[in-house]
Amino acid sequence: MELKQKQSKNPFKLLRPFDIALWSVSVLVITLSFVFSPRKDPLTLCSSLVGVSSLVFIAKGNIWGQILMIAFALSYGVVSFFFRYWGEMITYLCMSLPAAVFSLVSWIRHPFEQSQQVAVGSLNAKKVTGVALLSAAATAAFYFILRALETPNLLFSTLSVTTSVLAAALSFLRSPFYALAYTGNDLVLIVLWSLAAYADMSYFPMIFCFVMFLFNDINGFVNWRLRLKRQRAALAAQTAATPCETSDPQNS
Repeated sequence: MELKQKQSKNPFKLLRPFDIALWSVSVLVITLSFVFSPRKDPLTLCSSLVGVSSLVFIAKGNIWGQILMIAFALSYGVVSFFFRYWGEMITYLCMSLPAAVFSLVSWIRHPFEQSQQVAVGSLNAKKVTGVALLSAAATAAFYFILRALETPNLLFSTLSVTTSVLAAALSFLRSPFYALAYTGNDLVLIVLWSLAAYADMSYFPMIFCFVMFLFNDINGFVNWRLRLKRQRAALAAQTAATPCETSDPQNS
């Protein structure tokens, strides 16, 4: 059973055949898009492969997902810099990167019992209000910043900031809804990089990168919802057995 897996130095033991198949298809699609791209940018390919790999482990609630997300934020920020997508660059280097670091710390501090997986968190009115206010403030501020920087495709660049902030905050809070926020971000980025590829075909692989991100984030949401049910069932069983000794890590 998934919850019974003990700590291991090999995170790949968490992956099931479906996870491996999804990752393999994602890598294949991204690599083929790079091979058939008229102009090849190795950094774009590497960034895409690291990003899609991070999502596989994030979907499993494993800390390696956040470690790889840190590497992705760095490389993706550089790729965005070269196309002058200032919103993407600033968002990933100044927000997504620190958020991944904080999320990594949060996930390390909140494992579910002795498993390799993070304890799924719960949302309340206070947390939802905080996330909403943070996202609104970031959206308003970045709209004017990006407009001043003459960022291409301003509307979609601003929407990307909104969805990125939502996703980062929910990931830190260990909420399954982080994946829905990233799904929205994927849709925005598919549009953004389609427009970029129209101007420069070397960015063509980034479209397929975020198409595969979309499928991985949907899978992540399903995984986290199922994990939440399993963890609640396990905690309920423990509470029934030892009502005075069991605490709920979700609200720690």
